[in-house]
Amino acid sequence: MALREIRLQGDPILYKESRPVEKMTQRTSILIDDMIETMYDGEGIGLAAPQVGILRRLFVIDTAEEGEENHPLVFINPEILETKGEQSGTEGCLSVPGKVASVIRPSYVKLKAFDRDMREFIMEAENVLARVILHEYDHLNGHLYPEKADGPLLDVEDIEESDDSDAVIEGKEPISVTYI
Repeated sequence: MALREIRLQGDPILYKESRPVEKMTQRTSILIDDMIETMYDGEGIGLAAPQVGILRRLFVIDTAEEGEENHPLVFINPEILETKGEQSGTEGCLSVPGKVASVIRPSYVKLKAFDRDMREFIMEAENVLARVILHEYDHLNGHLYPEKADGPLLDVEDIEESDDSDAVIEGKEPISVTYI
């Protein structure tokens, strides 16, 4: 496994639509392993292939809490089947370092995708997992979270210098910075 370079906001590849993965190859398997390692190294909980310069419909996620065993999930050629509800929360992104913003997203998502063995599955997710899935799905379609921000982008440094327990964005929940 190897760390991949994370593309940053402004890089043209981040604004392009990704192409489907046609079949699992050794190259794609290596990409998945590299993406997982890169996500963990960046202390993120999700990473999409365009973020490492590959325009393929593929992302990885691991929402395990600190101290829990890592459990990476692989989503190949995901298709959103249904969303409902609404949640507001603070998002960051490995491709937009040092910034966070409040984003309103559905609180529930149902999707169809393939795992790393190219077995099709259907998953339903709520709350944080739904947020991360939708955030990563946006990357596959050439969109970054600042486009959906419900307010200004804030500097992480400014938030971390304040007392985190009191930090809020426009009266919303306390800020906890996790890069997706």
